[in-house]
Amino acid sequence: MLKIGITSRALFDLDESHKVYEKFGLKAYRDYQISRENIPLEKGQAFPLVHKLLKFNDLCEKKLVEVFLLSRNSADTGLRIFNSIQYHGLNIKKAAFCSGSSPHKYANSFGANLFLSTELADCRSSLGCGIASAKILRSKGKSIKSNQLKIAFDGDSVIFSDESQIIYDHFGLDAFNKHESENANKPLSKGPFASFLNEVFNIQKNFPHIDCPIRIALVTARSSPSHKRVIKTLRNWGIRIDESIFLEGMDKRDFLKAFEADIFFDDQIENCISASKEVLTGHVVNIN
Repeated sequence: MLKIGITSRALFDLDESHKVYEKFGLKAYRDYQISRENIPLEKGQAFPLVHKLLKFNDLCEKKLVEVFLLSRNSADTGLRIFNSIQYHGLNIKKAAFCSGSSPHKYANSFGANLFLSTELADCRSSLGCGIASAKILRSKGKSIKSNQLKIAFDGDSVIFSDESQIIYDHFGLDAFNKHESENANKPLSKGPFASFLNEVFNIQKNFPHIDCPIRIALVTARSSPSHKRVIKTLRNWGIRIDESIFLEGMDKRDFLKAFEADIFFDDQIENCISASKEVLTGHVVNIN
């Protein structure tokens, strides 16, 4: 079962509430939330993604996805959040309310395969604990209306380790291509999102390949000849990628829009900022 931890600010629009906290302090924030606890919160950036993920449980006899809430609110101020979950019909039953402390520490205890937050520090700490984690950027794109869930990944430093990226950063493109050609038959090491990719692929296996309700894409700056190592690595891992897009450094935004990604994960902030203009984007932060 795919298990996902998400913070309340990623799931719902808490901008107005947060402004009250920043301007007037904790007591005013508490009073504000309690006085509005029966007023549902608006959907946040990651709401459509979570809604689609939970719908998989209606398509199969066994439970495929579980989502739990990780919040800096107290249980008292967080009642509005749970009321909003019920109002919007999300099947989320488990939560940790941490009264101002970072909730990422409970992601491991819940067995999370993925942690989504709007806080960079929480994501970095969660990645350090071995959990695929990404900071959700504010997206300007429209939510995808299709019932099919589409997830796109960058390659190096996301699905794969940063071993090849380091060579490119230090020695340039020619050295990178030479290294990848020489090691084409040696599988790349796994990156921070390899286990999450594997869990998503396991969900795919519950459905026929044709008309599968989930689709995976690799959208990478790599190109020929470095593409060979990527293909052979995924083959070695036993993972099928539905679409692989090798861009030789081109901007990824238009391709992600054409793919209609529900979320895209990348480690390079400039790529994330560009992508977020069209699709929901998760920044995979560097923990070093």
